[in-house]
Amino acid sequence: MCQVGEDYGEPATEEPPPAPRPGREQKCVKCKEGRPVVVIRAGDAFCRDCFKAFYVHKFRAMLGKNRLIFPGEKVLLAWSGGPSSSSMVWQVLEGLSQDSAKRLRFVPGVIYIDEGAACGQSAEDRAKTLAEVQLVLQTFGLPWHLVTLEEVFGLPPAVLCCSIPEPAGAEGAYKAAVDSFLRQQHVLRAQDGSSPPQAQGQPCQPHIQKPLGPLSPAGSPAAAQTEALSRLFHSVKTLTAKEELLQTLRTHLILHVARAHDYSKVMTGESCTRLAVKLMTNLALGRGAFLAWDTGFSDERHGDVVVVRPMRDHTLKEVAFYNRLFAVPSVFTPAIDTKAPEKASIHRLMEAFLLQLQTQFPSTVSTVYRTSEKLAKAPRDSRAAGPRCLLCKCMLDVDDADSATAFGAQTASHLSPMQPPTALAEAGTPPAPCCVPGLCRAQGCCGGTCGRESPRVCVIEQLCYGCRVNMKDLSPGPAGGPGVPDP
Repeated sequence: MCQVGEDYGEPATEEPPPAPRPGREQKCVKCKEGRPVVVIRAGDAFCRDCFKAFYVHKFRAMLGKNRLIFPGEKVLLAWSGGPSSSSMVWQVLEGLSQDSAKRLRFVPGVIYIDEGAACGQSAEDRAKTLAEVQLVLQTFGLPWHLVTLEEVFGLPPAVLCCSIPEPAGAEGAYKAAVDSFLRQQHVLRAQDGSSPPQAQGQPCQPHIQKPLGPLSPAGSPAAAQTEALSRLFHSVKTLTAKEELLQTLRTHLILHVARAHDYSKVMTGESCTRLAVKLMTNLALGRGAFLAWDTGFSDERHGDVVVVRPMRDHTLKEVAFYNRLFAVPSVFTPAIDTKAPEKASIHRLMEAFLLQLQTQFPSTVSTVYRTSEKLAKAPRDSRAAGPRCLLCKCMLDVDDADSATAFGAQTASHLSPMQPPTALAEAGTPPAPCCVPGLCRAQGCCGGTCGRESPRVCVIEQLCYGCRVNMKDLSPGPAGGPGVPDP
C-alpha cells in the first residue's frame, strides 16, 4: 500500500562538470606541445599552427576527393565580401603560392555583384562600398569582374535556356588530365627555362571587367535600370520571396559572366552551417526534390557551368576563428534581410531555429549537414530532354491529373491543356482569369485573356513547385502591369 509520507524519490544524479577552458596547463590536442588558442568543440583545442593545418586540409580534401576541377580550368570565385567567401578566396590564394606543398593548378577569377539597389542602399552608400570592395580585390591580385545586379536586365534570352551537359568522363580522366598538364608544363619549362606564371601559382594582373549593360558616364548603373530593379523588388510581397528572387537573379548573372569568359566552374563559399539552414529552408519552401542539387558539393543542372561548394565542411565558427587569426580581409555589405526579425521570412526563422538549437545541442548543424550528404541526385535517362524550371533550371516532375499530391492537384486544376479564348467563347464558357494576375501575360493562359495576339505557354506552367509558390507572392506592377519582366 502507498503511504502518505513515503518517499519514492531517487538520489539526484550529479551533473558532469563543464569542460575546462583552455589554460596554460592545457596543450593542443594535435601536437601535444603548443598552447591552444581555439576550441572548435568541447575538448578540441588547437594551437595556431595546428588549427591552420586542420582548416586547410578540410578545403584541400574536399577538392581532392571529388576531383571535378581539372588542371588548367578557369574557375570563377563568387565573392560576396562575407566571411565564408573571403575565406574561400584566401584558401585559393594560399594554394596558388609557391610555398604550398601541393599547389592548385586551376586558373581562378573573382566576381563581385553589387546588390545595393535590391537592398535599398543609396547611391552614396553603394559608391563607398564599391570603393572598399575594389581595395580588397586589388589585394587578392586575381582577375576580377565587378558587375551590378541591374545588369540582369541586359542578359540575353539564352540565359534561360539550359545547355546540354557534357557526358561524365571515365574514372581515369582526372589522372590523365593531370599527367597531360604536368607534361605540358615540363615542355614549357624546358623551352623557356622557367615555368609560366600560371604554373608557378603567381597571381594574374587584376583587371575590371566591363559591365554587361548600359552605364551612365560616371560608371554607375543607369537610373532607369536601378528604378526598374527597385520596382521589381517592391512588387514582391514577402521577404521570403524577395530572398529567393535575389538568389535566382544572382545565379543567372554569375552563370552568364562565367559563360562569357569561358569559366567552366563556379565556386561558392557556402559553409556547413549555411547549407544546413538551406536544407531546412528548402524543405519548407517545397524544394525537397532538389535538395541534392542545392546542398551537394557539385551542381550540374546548368550543363556547361558546374557550381561547386568547397567550403561545405567548414562551420561558421571555424571560418570566424580563421579569419580573425590570419587577418583575412572582408567587406561588410548589408543584405536584404539585415536587421529583419526572426519571423520576417522562412530563411530567418530556420536560421534562428538551428542556431539556437545548436547552442544547446552542439551536434545539431553537423547532423543536418550529414543528412544532406546522404542525398543522391536521381538518375535520369534523358537529362537534357525533359522540361526544366524557367528560374532554377531543375527538372520538372510534373504529375498527372490523377496524382494525389498537392502538385498533381494544381496540375489538374491550373496546368490542364490550354484552350484559346475563341474556343471557350464558342463553347459558351466565360473566360477565367489568369492563374497569377499581373505575372502571367499569355493569351489563353488558364482560359483567360491578357491582351496577347497569339496564344503562348503559361509562365507558371514552366516553373517548379517551389518557384511557383514564391512567384505567387509577386503583386501586379504599376497600373495593373506585370510585376516581373516578360521572359
